[in-house]
This record gives sequence, C-alpha cells and structure tokens, in this order.
Amino acid sequence: MADLATPRAADPTSPAVAVAFSGGLDSTALLHAVARAATAHRVVALHVHHGLMPAADSWRKHCETQAHALGAEFVSTRLSGCPSPGESVEAWARLGRHGALHDMAVAAGADLLLLAHHRRDQAETFLLQAMRGAGTAGMSAMPRSQWRDGVRWVRPWLDHPRDRILAYAEHHGLRWIDDPSNDDPRYARNRLRASLWPAFKANEAGLAQAARWAQEAEALAQEVAAGDLERLVQGARLDLVALHALSPARKSNALRAWLRPQMAISSQLVQRLLEEWRPGAVQAWDAPGGRLHAWRDGLYWASGAEVPQASARLDLSRPGFHRQPDWGGGWSVEPVGEGGVPASVLAQLTQRVRGPGDQFQRGVGTVPRSLKKAYQELDVPPWRRDGPVLADADGRVVAVAGLGMDARAFAARDEPCWSLRWLEDSALPQSEGEGVVDA
Repeated sequence: MADLATPRAADPTSPAVAVAFSGGLDSTALLHAVARAATAHRVVALHVHHGLMPAADSWRKHCETQAHALGAEFVSTRLSGCPSPGESVEAWARLGRHGALHDMAVAAGADLLLLAHHRRDQAETFLLQAMRGAGTAGMSAMPRSQWRDGVRWVRPWLDHPRDRILAYAEHHGLRWIDDPSNDDPRYARNRLRASLWPAFKANEAGLAQAARWAQEAEALAQEVAAGDLERLVQGARLDLVALHALSPARKSNALRAWLRPQMAISSQLVQRLLEEWRPGAVQAWDAPGGRLHAWRDGLYWASGAEVPQASARLDLSRPGFHRQPDWGGGWSVEPVGEGGVPASVLAQLTQRVRGPGDQFQRGVGTVPRSLKKAYQELDVPPWRRDGPVLADADGRVVAVAGLGMDARAFAARDEPCWSLRWLEDSALPQSEGEGVVDA
C-alpha cells in the first residue's frame, strides 16, 4: 500500500495541497494518505454541500471532524439554487461542484487539487461516453492531470483498482460515509453499475487503457487542428474553400476545433455545416448562443443577442470606452485634431435602431447614401448591419455602428472634437474593460 499512501503528484513547491473530500470511501482514503505524506505542507480538505440529500448537514459535520482528526484544514461550500426543469441533476451538481472546488482551492492558497477517482471510475466514464456516441474527446474520460484557471487538478489513483483503496481504508481503520444516492437508478452511472458493470468488471483494466488511447488520439487531433487552423483562419473568418480542400477527417476535425471555444458542439451541426455550404452562397445556421454565417466563402460566428428596440439617451462627452451591453459592444470616444464630433453634440445623443429614412455620408463633399448602400460599399457583413445608430438632439445621424461618424456631424475647423468608434465585444482586447466609462 505504500504507493497509495504517497501520491506522486504532490508538488512540494505549493503553499498548500487541497483534497476534494466528500466523506466517501475513496476521498477519505486519499485525504488520509495525503495527510500522512505531506507533512511539510498544509493539507486542506475541500467539501461541497450539494443540498440534495437530507443527511447532507450531518455529512458535512462528519467530514469536518475527520479532516481535523487527520490534521487537515477544512473548508466547505454549500451550492445555491437547484437544477432547472429538465436539467440533469448529475450535470448540475458536477458543474457546481467543480466551480466550488476551484474557488475554495484558490482561496486556500492551493494550486494543486487532488481527486480520488480510480480505475473503475475511469472505465465507467469511458463506457458511458461510448454509449452516448461520444468521440475521442468524450471517450478520453478523465485526465490524470489538468490545469484549470490556475489550479492543477490531479487524480493520482486513476490507475489503481478500487479494491486496493478499500483494503487501504480497512487496514487503517478509517470511517467513511455510504451515500444512498449511489444506488439511485435515476442516475446513468448507477444504472450502468447495476445492470452492465458485472459483465464488464473483468475488463476494467482494458477499458481504462482504451480511455488512455482515446486521450492520445484526441491530443493528436488537436495538434493537427492547430496546424490546419493557422492556415484557415484570419481574424474572425474561417476560410471555407480551404477547409473543404482537406480530407474528410481533417475537415471535420478543424471545424470542430474552430467551433469549440464559441459554443457547445453537436455532431448534427458540424455535419450540416459541411454538407450544406455552397461556394459563393450567403447562408446562416442557428447554433447554441448565436448564429453561424457563410459569406464570401468565409464562416463567421455572431452571438445571438437580440437587438434592443427601445431608444436610449446617452452622454458620450467623456473620453473612454462606453459599453452598451444590450448591443454586444460599445462606443470608444477619443479626442482628435479634426474629423470628429463636437463634445456639445456628444452630451445629448439618442441611441436607436436604424430607421427606413436614415442616410449616411462617408466624407465631406460626398453624397449621402441610404444605410443599405453605405453598408454594401464598405463590405459590412449582413449580420453586422443591425448595430445602433446615434442621433443628435435634433434627430440627425451622428454615427452608425459598422460605418463610423457621419461627415455632416463633424465639428467646424479649430473646434475641439472627438472621434466615435463602435467596437463589438468579440473585437475588444482583454484589457479594454480597464477604461470603461459608465454610460
């Protein structure tokens, strides 16, 4: 049992080592082993109270008593809210638990978080994902080590069978909680354990090995996708012609990698995009959180925020970035020598949707055009033509998102003036929020 009692992942440079501690057999054994091994470091037991079981309060007290008996610090968080109608209780609890564990670890000064998942957990996860039709990312199951927002999540016992953990706990006379929800057939993992696991138990090691192969395959797929996307992506545009020149497998792989940071991907959406796109066509597909647009043989993502219909009064007379959250962007205001709008005009603006009679003049001496014509002349994509219009106190157009300032609103020569520029949220640098002006 010596290898169980000395987790190889312990980082001696960490100011603290955190252990996810539910009070069950596995986490009790892990906390005991870590407390014995990490004598030179603080050990912090992190407990999440889900609020789902009547006995949860007594479990928390048990965990606190056990942690202190082992010389570990104890921190607990109770999840707020409850699953929404139709939402999986398992998914809700897992998401809340992960967030709580991360926040508690950071607050405790620990950048290493140990979890007690073992080989059977890994094999079960692989089976569940396979039965759901998951790809290599899903069948990779649980990683042994992973950084998440500054905290390293490590599963030091992922290769160990549960029988060894049970023997370790019994040898040291440990006491743990038996959660009755582990036998509740409403949960997919419990149904698998009751109905299918007896037939697969003898193949536990093979299933866990299959998960490791899936992890390698997924890592390779990500490397290939990264190389392909370097050639396929320019700014917010994915080159659809070049994408379709790839082999079917690389084409699907690259598209998934491009979509992944923006939405929850479904195989049906990927298939539709690959099958339905036609060169030169203007197309759109609904997607989680927004829409995907094909335009001039490029694919673009646009968030699904609804365009506000009500007008609003704005004072943009101060320099800085004036965020307009309902519109998915904001106005950047900066002083300029010429070709800007007088500050007196910026103090009394109305922000509204485009009207049927609106016109825009690009430069001094040019002919005013309808907004439709102006957007076409500047090659503004169709889905970016619904941004806000700014009008002065007399209703005259001052600036239009995607087009810029109307030349008719420019200040007179030698009059102090300011530039107005619309920036979408997706185009903002990470530090943009530092100069935000409340508008």
